[in-house]
Amino acid sequence: MRKLILLLLLLPVVAEAQNSDSTWIVNHYIKKEVYIPMRDGVRLFTSIYLPKDHSEKHPFLMTRTPYSCAPYGEDKFKNYWSNHYKEYLRRGYIMVTQDVRGRWMSEGTFMDVRPYNPAKKTNADIDEASDTYDAIDWLVKNIDNNNGNVGVFGISYPGFYAGMAALSNHPALKAVSPQAPVTDWFMGDDFHHNGAFFIMDGFAFYTGFGKPRPAPTTIGPSGFTYPTHDNYDFYLRTGTLQNFAKLMGDSVSFWKDLYNHPNYDEWWKARNDRNFVQHISPGTATLEVGGLFDAEDCYGAQNLYKAIESKAKNNNKLVLGPWFHGGWARGEGSFLGNVRFGSKTSEFYAEHIEIPFFDHYLRGKGSDDLPEASVFFTGENEWHQLPQWPPAGLSQAAMYLHADGSLDAANSSPAGFKEYTSDPAKPVPYTEDVHFRRTREYMSDDQRFAARRPDVLVYQSGILQEDMTFAGPLVADLDVSISSTDADFVVKLIDVFPDDFDYPAAMTGNGQSYTMNGYEMLVRGEIMRGRYRNSFEKPEAFVPGQHAHVKYTLPDIAHTFKKGHRIMVQVQSSWFPLADRNPQKFVNIYFAKESDFQKANIKIYGDSKILLPTYKK
Repeated sequence: MRKLILLLLLLPVVAEAQNSDSTWIVNHYIKKEVYIPMRDGVRLFTSIYLPKDHSEKHPFLMTRTPYSCAPYGEDKFKNYWSNHYKEYLRRGYIMVTQDVRGRWMSEGTFMDVRPYNPAKKTNADIDEASDTYDAIDWLVKNIDNNNGNVGVFGISYPGFYAGMAALSNHPALKAVSPQAPVTDWFMGDDFHHNGAFFIMDGFAFYTGFGKPRPAPTTIGPSGFTYPTHDNYDFYLRTGTLQNFAKLMGDSVSFWKDLYNHPNYDEWWKARNDRNFVQHISPGTATLEVGGLFDAEDCYGAQNLYKAIESKAKNNNKLVLGPWFHGGWARGEGSFLGNVRFGSKTSEFYAEHIEIPFFDHYLRGKGSDDLPEASVFFTGENEWHQLPQWPPAGLSQAAMYLHADGSLDAANSSPAGFKEYTSDPAKPVPYTEDVHFRRTREYMSDDQRFAARRPDVLVYQSGILQEDMTFAGPLVADLDVSISSTDADFVVKLIDVFPDDFDYPAAMTGNGQSYTMNGYEMLVRGEIMRGRYRNSFEKPEAFVPGQHAHVKYTLPDIAHTFKKGHRIMVQVQSSWFPLADRNPQKFVNIYFAKESDFQKANIKIYGDSKILLPTYKK
């Protein structure tokens, strides 16, 4: 009740502040809507917010998006005052949003993750990099009072377009920030993780987003009408991926592409922009931003950063914070679900990292003294400013999965094993409660519900006698045998809180009480489709009963297990309905029949291990 009263008292204050910001922006800016011609004659709809101040020349900060530059109409303003973007307007930035080719009010034909073309020869050879180049060129030549400097940023799919902007190499483009960027939709972004199809996100997204748009419009598509708001029940009841294809219909071209490219072939590789980052100009600075608990895309930022570091010669930086998808631009970043981070991490990021980055490169303000990597370490809840990522001097600490359920550094029982039966008819849920939409909080959820299932193996260390910090890629290295010809493997790294642990009452999550003593916090989890254990291009069946090696890398972590906590690893073979169900029979899963789904007995042998990137501060 006291929290509710406090919230009610604060609401008028927040509303008054937002009204003040919105009034200031409307009084100090004008909005123009224009069509910018591309080299092939297609015109892209663009909203431009121009400062009325002419006492100095102003830089551009642009977002290219498939999600609409609404609101449409020169008298209707985008809600820049709802987050730190209002600071860009107070600094006099010219803010630009553009509907990408074939979306909303822009002309042309849309293509999902349109491949980059490094060998353009004619004006008909277009890609998202060339569209960005043409948009920038028009802006700097046609908008009065600009200083000739352009920056591009975007979150999620717009993060992909920011990455493409970096490949445009327009001389006016000085700074680009791909944030949670789509980089590789087969390996780790959004719709596949290590080849496993993330059916819930994919189906929910493409039943609306994927519908054709035959002509420019300001009206968005309608979504799918679900027969139940219990997502576990809906995805289980619907059954095979063939049934989802029937629900999707024939009009969504990318959905058919997914089914036609089940393995990591050249079609997928052409849509991996990390293959082309060597073309980024040394004069374009980049800042990749990602969330350590990003349910949509925990993969893109850190892996795009690593690719640019290894292939390009520009100034390149990385930020990893304790955020959900886009959390650095939405909310204060002080918690996720039940887990507290001890400070307003999103405000820190905006004030000390993103705004100074663009101010330096676009306004000539401040110095280029951002650290190479700004990474928030959960557990200890502290920012680390690092000269490289992953940090130098890491060592891999192997912790073995013993047959008795213990977890430690001794390889003492390699011949022993634990086993479970994986049943596609009763897959392991990704979260405890009944939900309609996929939650973002599952990335740090309590895993006690899963530990109680017979088809989830649990390995736990003793009580830690000192803090242990891990930073960088986590590797699951499993020795397995299965009774069938295919299976998935989900490995989860978990921080087990002490039995006497609890947050102060005022800090428990979302205004609700939750028992934090003994909490099993998911630090990182990831799935591996077993058929790809040796090659993502050429899947292989398992030989029933024979040992097989399943080794894969999970997204990077930055976490301190505190003294008095325990380290836990859970292993299972379904994560539903995040990932589609593996029939556990070596067939093309996109065209599998109900009769193909079968139980599998799975053994995890005692020489299996998890390799933890140990970081000595």
